[in-house]
Amino acid sequence: MSELPEELRYMESHEWVRDDGDGTVTVGITDHAQDSLGDVVFVELPEVGAEINAGDEAGVVESVKAASDIYSPVSGEVLAINEELEEAPENINNSPYGDGWFFRVRMAEPGELDKLLDAREYGALIEDE
Repeated sequence: MSELPEELRYMESHEWVRDDGDGTVTVGITDHAQDSLGDVVFVELPEVGAEINAGDEAGVVESVKAASDIYSPVSGEVLAINEELEEAPENINNSPYGDGWFFRVRMAEPGELDKLLDAREYGALIEDE
């Protein structure tokens, strides 16, 4: 079974979100998602300053096997993107919950976090795949 940090929230589309505690969150894809994709070769991230809504397409991750859309778990303003992924997309495979993060958002609606899956719920979801 893939690693599932308890402090994160998850989307059914395999993104994770970490509450940074100051009205901002960090977003990435799960260990399960990177494992399914295989070796990541390219990532397209949203622009800093962009306004995004929960569920909106926020980027694309491409691997040797497939391209997959990335969705935003929350609404708000993109504060930062992980520019290291441009040169080192393999960070997504090597450290999906660490160096492989995608972008940070200042949340417009912090209550949206409560609508996401917890680690147990997400674990049950991927067990069925």
